[in-house]
Amino acid sequence: MSIDHAYAELGLPPGASESEVKASWRRLVSRWHPDRNASAQAAELMHRINGAYDRIRLSAVSNGQGATADDADGSSEQRASGRAAAGGRVVRRKVRLSLEEATLGCTKVIRGRLTSLCAACGGQGVPQASTSCTRCDGTGKTRGSVWYGWLPALSTCVDCDGTGAVRLACRACEGQGKQSTTYQRTVRVPAGVRQGDVLSADGAGHHRGGFDGTLELHIALAAHQFFLPGDDGSLRCEMPVDGFAWIAEGWIDVPTLTGLHQMRLRRGRHVYRLRGQGLPLPQRGTARGDCVVTVVPTFPESLSAQQQSLLAQLVASADTQATDGPLHAWQATLRAWEHSRPKAARAKSDGWS
Repeated sequence: MSIDHAYAELGLPPGASESEVKASWRRLVSRWHPDRNASAQAAELMHRINGAYDRIRLSAVSNGQGATADDADGSSEQRASGRAAAGGRVVRRKVRLSLEEATLGCTKVIRGRLTSLCAACGGQGVPQASTSCTRCDGTGKTRGSVWYGWLPALSTCVDCDGTGAVRLACRACEGQGKQSTTYQRTVRVPAGVRQGDVLSADGAGHHRGGFDGTLELHIALAAHQFFLPGDDGSLRCEMPVDGFAWIAEGWIDVPTLTGLHQMRLRRGRHVYRLRGQGLPLPQRGTARGDCVVTVVPTFPESLSAQQQSLLAQLVASADTQATDGPLHAWQATLRAWEHSRPKAARAKSDGWS
């Protein structure tokens, strides 16, 4: 479901405010919830209403701007610069989904680590304020012990390098100048997302185990074992089938995104279309594309004795003198051709046999 269609599903123009979205959602829920509405279409409408609300909520883009670093491989380590902005930072993550997850929707737990400049020391590793050096009492010079009445000469203080002030390591970051924090967010991915879609979720703040800012999820679809998705919402699947079952027009199990589906084979037919078993169609509510299945009949390279016997019985029972169809026409033409040949040619042919 596209973001524009989600707004339309709630009866709102694109870009409506958060308060308008919530108000429209509550109004529609109060009208179409199955507990209040006994009509046949109530459950389906509620599914669409909730899907639209979730899509808008997850696609709300933060107005703030923050420097970020992409976590290209989707690992748990995520680094971003510490330059904070009014709206908080934006953390970008790649989320890899299976076709089933993208089609039906799912819940993902996103974990990561953020590294930012230490706020206590401004990334310097030492506090901004300095303290007077206790070894030299702030003078920058020290004198050794008196030796047999001799007063040693002054020397540069080794603790403060002669500056008279010292800066201890920042306690907040232990002198590193950076601080690392972990975050964890549970995000609901709506049904119908596609390759390259971008979803946004609130970072939820540190007090809830998240971070201050926006979590930006870039959707990547993993290659599927059976299906090849098409731009029109279709799924294509090619599978081998037993050649004898194909001839006998038997039933087979076909994989779909929701599980195995029973399909009857038709002799002579190789391509089949399973309606509504493809990907969700943009701006079409709960409608989905088709799954196009191509079957490849296969036969054993060698037959068992029982299979050979059964095939011989099948051939013997076949009516070779068909009364219509291409076989009947061929046999009639063949007989006419044989009778039209000269007797000598026929005799010679018989001799070759």
